[in-house]
Amino acid sequence: MTKQVQQLDRVIIRFAGDSGDGMQLTGDRFTAETAQFGNDLSTLPNFPAEIRAPAGTLPGVSSFQLHFADHDILTPGDAPNVLVAMNPAALKANLADLPRGADIIANTDEFTKRNLSKVGYAGNPLEDDSLKEWRLHAVPLTSLTVKALEGFDVSKKDAERAKNMFALGLLSWLYNRPTEGTTAFLEAKFAAKPEIAKANIAAFQAGWNYGETTESFSVSYEVKPAALAPGVYRNISGNMALAYGLVAASVQAKLPLFLGSYPITPASDILHELSKHKAFGVRTFQAEDEIAGVGAALGASFGGSLGVTTTSGPGVALKAETVGLAVATELPLVIVDVQRAGPSTGMPTKTEQTDLLMAMFGRNGESPVPVLAPATPADCFDMAIEAARIALAYRTPVMLLSDGYLANGSEPWRIPDIAELPDISVEFATTPNGEDGTTFLPFQRDADTLARPWAVPGTPGLEHRIGGIEKADGSGNISYDPDNHDRMVHLRQAKIDGIDVPDLSVDDPTGDAKVLVLGWGSTYGPIAAGVRRARAAGHKVAQAHLRHLNPLPANTGQVLRAYDKVLLPEINLGQLAMLLRARFLVDVIGYNRVRGLPFKAAELATVIQEVIESD
Repeated sequence: MTKQVQQLDRVIIRFAGDSGDGMQLTGDRFTAETAQFGNDLSTLPNFPAEIRAPAGTLPGVSSFQLHFADHDILTPGDAPNVLVAMNPAALKANLADLPRGADIIANTDEFTKRNLSKVGYAGNPLEDDSLKEWRLHAVPLTSLTVKALEGFDVSKKDAERAKNMFALGLLSWLYNRPTEGTTAFLEAKFAAKPEIAKANIAAFQAGWNYGETTESFSVSYEVKPAALAPGVYRNISGNMALAYGLVAASVQAKLPLFLGSYPITPASDILHELSKHKAFGVRTFQAEDEIAGVGAALGASFGGSLGVTTTSGPGVALKAETVGLAVATELPLVIVDVQRAGPSTGMPTKTEQTDLLMAMFGRNGESPVPVLAPATPADCFDMAIEAARIALAYRTPVMLLSDGYLANGSEPWRIPDIAELPDISVEFATTPNGEDGTTFLPFQRDADTLARPWAVPGTPGLEHRIGGIEKADGSGNISYDPDNHDRMVHLRQAKIDGIDVPDLSVDDPTGDAKVLVLGWGSTYGPIAAGVRRARAAGHKVAQAHLRHLNPLPANTGQVLRAYDKVLLPEINLGQLAMLLRARFLVDVIGYNRVRGLPFKAAELATVIQEVIESD
């Protein structure tokens, strides 16, 4: 059967089903093939917040959204063009996001009376005309998969599990995706179980063939590769990029990397990935709790390593005392906070930007630390190196604020040339620095950075005290002198204030915009996409994005005061807006939604227009 191939410039697909239906794997494989094909892409995995939610219920729905295009894109997309619903719960949980006229591919085998009743359907929506405003493709995915695997030596249960590969094959045909990579992936994944590997490959091929032969799909679609800057690319998630950035920082610093960590969603993948890189001198320690993890990392820094600890919001709260100890001892330490919805345990698999004030002030005493935030999944690589640079050069703990959206989302990443990476190597103290030539002054500061010497324990002649009790300026002796304490507090603050960070750059094409849209962290993509839409509608609007939050770029105040209105969308209740108002006396307009989800481009475009048109 010869079928029409229709050209599209972009597509948004969402795979949805039970957490056991393999939707994340399906989305990952479709993404990998899309990246290999050369499209620009952005993804949004969405995991159930409950570990073992009852099968077929709304809390157990897992989804994976992929936006891919033949041009530069910035977000995973606002609304899917295609929803693959593996059961009634997946349909009900996602239908509200689906625009009228979009495609629904529903697994009819799971729309049983029992499964329908679990989510409150009185009748079968596939049969009662309630989905008439969408293009419904009712496909018995499970039974077709089982039928395709009748000749294989696998159980019925294993055959049913392969239905996600059937769905992947169908979607791969529908959008002309390559297939070789998925076949190789399945062979490698199930190398120890060759019959399972063959069955999954057969299910994948059966899905492709179904699309090719069925009359349910009369058209397939093609999205051409995007025009990207020259280079070698790979698809990368934020957590993967951050792990690679830490390894690169270790190499560029010529220091061994030590990670002290306790598993916590959504930061655990960084620990998992770094544990694979012993060849680069990486040592990972899965501690018994958060406090032990950061304590070990700080101890590693004292011993001359690049000490790192990774966690999410609840873990940062537990690590606070040791971070304060790092401030007092003035040792390098990188604290990665992959933010999630709170308070307390909150919604562990959902994203937020609600830890900024905790990162800035969440310790006792005057204990300033630099705070950084990557803007995109790929930017996590660069900001990991930047966090290490600051920690090493200024002898300070550094907070790096990623979040669940960046951590699990992915995009194409141009692999940098090693020569492009900064040299962040440091020199340890090796000889006494006192005027008498025999005394070591552990708190004698560098004139430019105000950093104290970093002396590896056991270096002859460089014995010194270390700990959380206040030290005398210069000598490092324990001191309770009020004037010395005042001086040390001001010196530690001055060191952070004096960190060299790049100026805040502004995208203002016409040069006469009256409204600036400012962002930080993972809001970059939705803000940039919203600004694009506002400009396409004829509005003049400028955009700027902060990656250094403490200290702020030196020109921040100048930029804010250059515009009549400053709009600041945040996935919190206005934390950065409060800091900017207090610091610069600028009436920043906050737009705040805390839903566990990233902003949508259309939503922000509307807000931008309202701010521009308001008096």
